[in-house]
Amino acid sequence: MSVITSEIEQFISRVVHDGSNYRMDAMEALYTDDMAILFPSQDGSIIAAPREEVFAEFAARGVAGEEPLATDYKILHVEEQADHATALLYRRMSDAAAPFLYELRLKRGGAYGWLVAGETVTPWPDPETAGAFLPARQSA
Repeated sequence: MSVITSEIEQFISRVVHDGSNYRMDAMEALYTDDMAILFPSQDGSIIAAPREEVFAEFAARGVAGEEPLATDYKILHVEEQADHATALLYRRMSDAAAPFLYELRLKRGGAYGWLVAGETVTPWPDPETAGAFLPARQSA
């Protein structure tokens, strides 16, 4: 059952807004030192971008004067287990970019009660393929 506490809701809002505005000092306090973002490449392999690489990209965008990213998101589901939580978000960073499904792996700690320990980013599901994780049964 999904329970979205105000603490997690406020934390995710901070992650989205600080990241989208390239606030590097604020982002430092939101992520574990060993976090990575996992996402599929065009050939279907999985890329693991470590914190240093992700933060360098965000910092470079800020220094270059890039416009902030859009802050469109919706928390779809949250599961909390003791000192860990998983949050699923719909996220769109630009009208020119496709939406994505973000899985945030959270752990208790930090100044705001939670830290992002990792993220998995996948393309937003195609309605024709969404809805089931198993193929149809072969027999009745």
